[in-house]
Amino acid sequence: MRSVEVRKAINALNVANQAAAEILVTLGSVLSSRTTAHIALTGGTVGILTLEVLSKMRLEENLDFSKVHFWWSDERFVSSDSPDRNSNQAKSAFLASLDISNENIHEFPASDGGLDLESARQKFDSHLLEVFGSEQPKMDLTLLGMGGDGHIASLFPGKSSDEERIVAVDDSPKPPAQRLSFSMSLINASDRIIFTVAGIDKAEAIDCVHKNPDCDLPAAKVSAQGQTLWIIDEAAGASFWSC
Repeated sequence: MRSVEVRKAINALNVANQAAAEILVTLGSVLSSRTTAHIALTGGTVGILTLEVLSKMRLEENLDFSKVHFWWSDERFVSSDSPDRNSNQAKSAFLASLDISNENIHEFPASDGGLDLESARQKFDSHLLEVFGSEQPKMDLTLLGMGGDGHIASLFPGKSSDEERIVAVDDSPKPPAQRLSFSMSLINASDRIIFTVAGIDKAEAIDCVHKNPDCDLPAAKVSAQGQTLWIIDEAAGASFWSC
C-alpha cells in the first residue's frame, strides 16, 4: 500500500542521521527474507553526508553488506576519474569502507568508456535487465535529493522523463549537460523511497510539492510502491512547517 510520511529534522546533519538509520532498518528488513537487496544512492551535499553518517552507523549494526547491490538514481556523464561523479563521491564517503565484490556496485558508464551518451544508456539498460533476470527491475530502496527547482535525479522541470527505464539527458540545465538517470517509472517502481532535503533554497519547491495538489515539479510525481518518506530540515520546510 502506498503511503507518504513527512518527518522534520533540525538541520542537514540531522536529516542525514535520520536517513542513515532508516537505510539500515530497510536493508535489514529486506535481507531478513531475501538473499539480496538493491538500493539506489543519490549524490548532492545531503546525499553524500548521509553516506558518511551511514559509514559510521553501520559499525553498530550486524548487517551483511556483501548481499547489498548498490546503484545510483543518476550520474553525470563525465570521465571515470572525475570527482563530480556521484559514484566516486559515494566510494570515498562509504563504499570504500565495505568488504564487498565489485559486482555489487553498478556504476553508470563514464564518458571515457568509448561510448556516446545514447550507447551508454542502452548498455546500462541491458545491464539492469541482465542483473534482474526474469524479474522486473526495481529497487528495494531509492534515496533521492531534490533541487531548488524541484528536480530529482536528473529529471528536470519541463523535460520529458520518458518511460524508458534509463534516460539519457543531453541538455541538463545544470552542468554538466550530459547525464544518465533512472526514469520516473523506474524510480516509482521502488518499494521504498527516502527523500533527504535541507536548505532554505528548497523551501519554495517543498511548499509546492506538499501544499499544491496541481504541483507539476518532478519531485511531486514521485510515489514509491510502499512508503515515500520525506526527511526535511527546518530551513527547507520553513513554509511547510509553519502551516
